[in-house]
Amino acid sequence: MSRLIDNIWLWGQDPGSHHVNPAYNLPGENRMTAIEGCDFFGIKNCCRVAMSKGPFPPFDNESIPLDKLDNVVWSVVGAGGITRNEENFGDLDEVIRQAASHKNVCGGIMDDFLLSERRRALYTPDKLREAKEKLRTAAGRPLEFWTVYYDRELQLDVQAYLEVFDVITYWTWYGENLRTLDETLPKVFAANPDKRFYCGCYLWDYGNGKPLTREQMQHQLDVYYKYMKSGQLTGIIICSNCIADVGLESVEQMQEFLKLHGNEEMPVKVEN
Repeated sequence: MSRLIDNIWLWGQDPGSHHVNPAYNLPGENRMTAIEGCDFFGIKNCCRVAMSKGPFPPFDNESIPLDKLDNVVWSVVGAGGITRNEENFGDLDEVIRQAASHKNVCGGIMDDFLLSERRRALYTPDKLREAKEKLRTAAGRPLEFWTVYYDRELQLDVQAYLEVFDVITYWTWYGENLRTLDETLPKVFAANPDKRFYCGCYLWDYGNGKPLTREQMQHQLDVYYKYMKSGQLTGIIICSNCIADVGLESVEQMQEFLKLHGNEEMPVKVEN
């Protein structure tokens, strides 16, 4: 058992990274850093993920402020527009180097991966297994291999890819699709019975470029809470510091949720 708050993560990215995309139609100005986002929500875990604005290797200056956290997972392959060093598995070697110097770095994650035919062709299941083995051995201690899995990828034949990973993070891109979470999540769990799961919790309807309604946000939180209580879902990843300081009602709802349930004991699926 562990407290719910101990299993909440931040999807940490450089300030302003989301506002550069006009399709998101985001309000205000974002200045909050990833570590400030963790402090803001009172959480001790962060997925630190590269986007077009950065960060760029070496990541030393980014890892130092994260040292006070319990767990950090760095992006091996960052957001979809990042193509650096793709033939040599992106930032894999840099993630391993960070783990060797920072004891709280516990894994690497593949972002915006399965939806891209180019990336699926480049990072085949066999290549993923090579990367997984390197993560397990090259840092002097085993690191976990995580992936992002979107609801819009459910119709793709990607099971051979998912089988490689230790942890699957599941994300619902369009706000209207949150209503079917209770139908889709059990199917995802059943198809991957030996995995640990986190659900990405958007604070904005990125797919439609508009705010989540209060009802959509509350439904999202209620469903995630239910599956955490059942032990099927390990935790939630809040997305993100990049919009936590622009005055959204959904941010207040997240804070209320953490205040209400944060100290509750939750069953946690053990590591593979």
